[in-house]
Amino acid sequence: MPEPTGLPAPAPGTAHDTAPAGRLPAAVLMAGSCLPVLGAVLLAPVLPRMQDHFTDVPGNAALVPVVLTIPALALALLAPFAGVMVDRLGRKRLLIVATALYAVFGTAPLWLDSLHEILISRILVGVAEAAIMTACTTLIGDYYSGELRDRYLALQTMCASASATVFFVLGGVLGAASWRAPFWLYAVGLLLAPVMARVLPNPMPTAHREKTDQQASPRPFPVRRMAGLSLLTVFGAVVFYTVPVEMAYLLDDLGVASTGAIGAVTAVASAATVLGSVIFTRLSPNRRHRLPVLFGVCAVGFLLMGVADSLPLLIAGAVVNCVGTGMLLPSLVTRAMSRLEFADRGRGMGLWTAAFFLGEFLCPLVLLAGKEPAGSLASAVALLGVLTVAVSAALLPAARTVPAGAGLPPEKRR
Repeated sequence: MPEPTGLPAPAPGTAHDTAPAGRLPAAVLMAGSCLPVLGAVLLAPVLPRMQDHFTDVPGNAALVPVVLTIPALALALLAPFAGVMVDRLGRKRLLIVATALYAVFGTAPLWLDSLHEILISRILVGVAEAAIMTACTTLIGDYYSGELRDRYLALQTMCASASATVFFVLGGVLGAASWRAPFWLYAVGLLLAPVMARVLPNPMPTAHREKTDQQASPRPFPVRRMAGLSLLTVFGAVVFYTVPVEMAYLLDDLGVASTGAIGAVTAVASAATVLGSVIFTRLSPNRRHRLPVLFGVCAVGFLLMGVADSLPLLIAGAVVNCVGTGMLLPSLVTRAMSRLEFADRGRGMGLWTAAFFLGEFLCPLVLLAGKEPAGSLASAVALLGVLTVAVSAALLPAARTVPAGAGLPPEKRR
């Protein structure tokens, strides 16, 4: 059973040589991983008021919603470069600097009067988020190994999913005072950066790996090893974000217009994602057939949602799907982590992060593209379910040929 804090305690022999003692460093990394989530949902409740403020700006109908989404696009485009910087400049140093800049750029709209200047500040927030997310995930891989690493990566998903609901509520509460007020929450980066500097040790590879790396000749980055998984992660992110992005529209199509009901259903879906992440921590370390099964679970949820003609069936489909995505996301990131050596981990996780947030950006476009030929949004979701079944089936032959040590970190394979 988990500890009361929700953070698993490091056990002897499960972490790297520089694994930090206690749970505080892990808690700091979880908090850092939530910062990009804050940027993704915090402003959603105040967009209408922001649009009213900039009503005289040409193109405001398109530019104001972009204020919410452009950090995710910047994150997707820049995460690979952030990964290079993580490997070259050091994980901890880059994380601290990026967290401080996140606060500076994030609070800038409190004083900016130009919508275009606010958009520039939001792009810079995305740059900082790319470095933060890549560095946090890389440090989890550096500090921990084996099942403990998997549990922390699953906990990262749980924290992100739970914080999305909290930030959405906070954005609404602060937005009641002013559309600018939610931007004050970005100042949390100024509080978190000194804590990171204080409690996070500088990561190093294991002594055995460090000696081996010094003796080995330079080797290229394992592009082929990461390319297929990155493409799969793009699709996995589309699957992951379909319910959060499209649920309000699906409810509206069923005649549910109450914002309270929409919020309640969204909270249930978010809780199901957290439940999936908890289940992931209880799964067997054997990953041979995990991804095909999880994509299959997500597909069942999509198909139920696609044929739903009542609210209970729609909620049931969303819960099944979100339990699946709660297990799918940590499965994808642990699979990526297990393929990377210490020297490649920053670049590798930068690619994985870019793939995931690219999928987030593409999710509504994919459903929009499928809506017209399918005839309705529900049918488009069902069509995505069919495609997810096809991906699950395509992964089965590869799953049968996965070597026994595929789930272990590179330094422990034989």
